[in-house]
Amino acid sequence: MMNGVDFPEFVWIWNEKVGLPTPRHHLRMARWLAARWRGRHRELLLMAFRNSGKSTIVGLFCAWVLMAEPNLRIMVLAADFALAKKMVRNVKRIVERHPLTQGLKPPRREQWASDQFTVNRPGELRDPSMIAKGIGANITGSRADILICDDVEVPNTCDSAPKRVDLRERLGETEYVLVPGGLQLYVGTPHSFYTIYAAAARLEAGEQRPFLDGFDRLEIPLLDGKGRSAWPERFPADRIAGIRRRTGPNKFDSQMMLRPVNIADGRLDPDRLKLYETELAYAEGNRLPVLSLGETRLVSVSCWWDPAYGAPGKGDSSVVAAVFTDEQGGYWLHRVRYLTHDPARADTDEASQLCRQVAEFARDLFLPSVTLETNGLGRFLPGLLRRELAAQGVPCAVIEVASRKAKDQRIVDAFDAVLAAGALNAHRSVWDTPFVAEMREWQPGGKCRDDGLDAVAGCLLSQPVRLGRLPPAGSADRRDWRPGGGGVVADSDFTP
Repeated sequence: MMNGVDFPEFVWIWNEKVGLPTPRHHLRMARWLAARWRGRHRELLLMAFRNSGKSTIVGLFCAWVLMAEPNLRIMVLAADFALAKKMVRNVKRIVERHPLTQGLKPPRREQWASDQFTVNRPGELRDPSMIAKGIGANITGSRADILICDDVEVPNTCDSAPKRVDLRERLGETEYVLVPGGLQLYVGTPHSFYTIYAAAARLEAGEQRPFLDGFDRLEIPLLDGKGRSAWPERFPADRIAGIRRRTGPNKFDSQMMLRPVNIADGRLDPDRLKLYETELAYAEGNRLPVLSLGETRLVSVSCWWDPAYGAPGKGDSSVVAAVFTDEQGGYWLHRVRYLTHDPARADTDEASQLCRQVAEFARDLFLPSVTLETNGLGRFLPGLLRRELAAQGVPCAVIEVASRKAKDQRIVDAFDAVLAAGALNAHRSVWDTPFVAEMREWQPGGKCRDDGLDAVAGCLLSQPVRLGRLPPAGSADRRDWRPGGGGVVADSDFTP
């Protein structure tokens, strides 16, 4: 409590002044902020549904703390400067009109600008009482006791992987602005599955822990667990149904229910993948070779290589994938490998480098064949791949296929059924590749990366190969582990 007035009471007085009601969720936010401030919790995340008034409550919070401690310095950081300036203007208006903040407005006009202001305070400080900054602004040299990150994540700052990386890097600079013991408050709603507000780390994005790990969180979705509106006066059932209908289920879940999902209506849901960590085990029993994953015996495999010569980090990716099937018809996506090559190597050309990696991939996974997509540059690779397989002693066939169906349709046809049936398992290593991110962001007709999707789709659509091939002379004796794949010797009861 400050000067005898707690923050919820401060909010109620303001709403009475301007003739507005004080809904329950506003009081909930106010109580939470006041308790965290008094308890010296200094890392906070406030998430509430769109148009819930959360920025208004945070603006009132700024005025409340300045009323009690005029020497505080507050910086508002938003996705763009105009949005940050909007909050500063709102706090100025509160300071001017709230019955409890009279006397804070300074006499000099230059201290009362639209993007920053300084209240009457005893201290002589270089930084203003409150200042607005866009996320791209230079904040070097600034200092703040309270840093408010208000809607720093919007579609324009998070709709691609490079933008998400840039956003995190810029937010990392705020550590040098906040003074020791200062308060950092994030306010917003998630706009991407890879949101900075996620409660769990996104392994496929390289996160070891959530971006706001350790932050004290308050989340207020529009509907509670029983389907009741958090603000029934403004969001009754019919209006909620209209919002859901107009925006679509994904955007509604993201912006109104605070569930991190891809805003675009994607067709592929990686949450339907069943993660496993078991490695392949080769054994022989009763003179029969067996390949298994734990207790699951594998009976067939498909391997697809979608080649590309793009320079590392540029253009299309060259991807090879392997999908095994078991006796019950389950699919096991065991490896997806994004191949790389070194254009500067003088001793080996790019194509041979890629083929060598595919041969190693086939050797390590006991693959009987590799299907090579020969559209475009792929038609020059089968001979090179056969040469590398022979050089490494890998008994693996090369199957040449030219794809005629549109890539988008091929991906949809391959994934829809197995994902809907919950029949696609994926090894833990798959989450260390761009594949899962491709699934989340893929849209038919879109421009998202899909090279890994195309390779796995090729595996799923391929007829599992059951060819029996003898190892070439001098090679390691890796017998055919597929039932019916090898030769059979039968006794006869007649004399030739």
